[in-house]
Amino acid sequence: MIEIFKSITMRKVLLTLLMAVGVLVARADGYAYLTFETADGARASVAVESLALSISGTTLTAGTQTFNLSNLTKMYFSNADETTGIEEVTDATLDEAAEIYDLQGRTVSREQMKKGAYIVKTKQKTCKIVVR
Repeated sequence: MIEIFKSITMRKVLLTLLMAVGVLVARADGYAYLTFETADGARASVAVESLALSISGTTLTAGTQTFNLSNLTKMYFSNADETTGIEEVTDATLDEAAEIYDLQGRTVSREQMKKGAYIVKTKQKTCKIVVR
C-alpha cells in the first residue's frame, strides 16, 4: 500500500515538474536568462539558449549551476545576467581575509564582527558572511 502511494506521489511530482518546464519554455520567448535567487539573496543567471534543467533528490541543476531546492526562493526570466559576484564564505576564506566590510561599507576587523552581514574580500574572491 505504501509503495503504491509513493508511486502515485512520484508521478504527481514528475507531472508537475514537466508542466512547469513546459510553462518555462513557453514564457522564455524573448528573454535571454533564467535567474535563480537563493534565501541569502544571491542570484545566478543561466542563459535560456540551450537551457537544460534536471532535478536529482534535492538538487536542481540548470546549465552549469546547481542549487539546493530548499534554498531557492525565486526563479524568473530576465533580459540581463543578474548573477551576483559574491559567493558563500568558508572558514578558510575568512582566515585568508584581506578586508572585511560591514553593509555600510566600513572596514571592520575580525574581532569587531558582531551579529550581522559582512563582505569578506580575499585575493581570489569576494564572499558574504552572516554572523549569528
